[in-house]
Amino acid sequence: MAQRIVIVGGAIMGSSLAWWLTELGHPPGKITVVERDPTYAECATAFSNSCIRQQFSNPLNIAVSQFGVECIRSFGALMGDARVPPIQFDTFGYLYLADTPARAEALRRAQAVQVAAGARTRLLERDALADAFPFYALDDILLGSHGQDEGYFDGTTMFEWWRRCARERGVTYLAETVTGIDTGGGRARGVTLASGDRLAADAVVNVAGTRGASVARMAGLDLPVEPRKRYTWVFEAARPLDRPLPLTIDPSGVHVRQDGALYMAGATPDDDPAVDPADFGGDWSIWEEKVWPALASRIPAFEEIRVRRSWVGHYDLNTLDRNAVVGAHRELPGFYTLNGFSGHGLQQAPAMGRGMAELLVHGRYRTLDLTPFSPDRIADGRAFAEAAVI
Repeated sequence: MAQRIVIVGGAIMGSSLAWWLTELGHPPGKITVVERDPTYAECATAFSNSCIRQQFSNPLNIAVSQFGVECIRSFGALMGDARVPPIQFDTFGYLYLADTPARAEALRRAQAVQVAAGARTRLLERDALADAFPFYALDDILLGSHGQDEGYFDGTTMFEWWRRCARERGVTYLAETVTGIDTGGGRARGVTLASGDRLAADAVVNVAGTRGASVARMAGLDLPVEPRKRYTWVFEAARPLDRPLPLTIDPSGVHVRQDGALYMAGATPDDDPAVDPADFGGDWSIWEEKVWPALASRIPAFEEIRVRRSWVGHYDLNTLDRNAVVGAHRELPGFYTLNGFSGHGLQQAPAMGRGMAELLVHGRYRTLDLTPFSPDRIADGRAFAEAAVI
């Protein structure tokens, strides 16, 4: 008999999982997605910059993104639904810049891993960078790493169709807040809701994003995932560049990319504590003190720019190793985690949703082996490191 599955969190990762479960043949009537905010106004999906890259230091993360690119390019065919529109994909690439020998060597090491994994990444010395992208000031730059099959994609459309099709297939989406996990008999047996109702389940999947650690604590488990603020600004330039701007990761930590006819910049605050998941207040002095000076220094054409809009979003940052936590908890049978994506959740949703669905339906991974992301490493204090986190 098919197991009853409760998914805690219905944004892009939870909806990817729900759809993949039905695609792999799990009865939709035995799947319930519990989402505390059905408007999704404050979820990480809503504030994401919605980009995908293959420039990771870890081969498994590269493979996860490669499937993501495949999914983006063939989303309508994957969904098998003529109503599903193509996903917009602007492949301007990512460009990492190194200003010290140590950073340049790190780019070389990562590029070797990427090429071995089939990614199309090229290293560019200063003169080659100047030829390809003449708008940069490069006096301090030793090396750049530029990737193809990378850039912006319309993650909102992907999310909306996963959710819509899962519901149409019969998955229940419940606008409720989970307040407890039933762990009777030493396994996860369901969830308690704020209404006082209880949902029985054979499997509970924690897909609660920045609230993932709170949900884990309800089950008596530790998950080193914290909400961290990340800032975004969209601006226009008095002198637009003469070619698309790659998503440029400056040594200062500021990143900037093309955004249609505008540009989008982002930054991590120097003071980066864990925050409440509902705290979206911003210290906007970061723009004047850090971001704008870095932009104008790297791209002189950006000395004259005007901010159109800005916002604060959150990463669900895994403080152990900045990598996803995916799989079953050995301490509590029936409890699963799909969390801790550290800013990579939107781009990793296709492969991670598919992988978790395989684990639940078949009892094992059938495509990408996601075992290294297992929660077991959390309990053991064993890092599965990813160096390329923006």
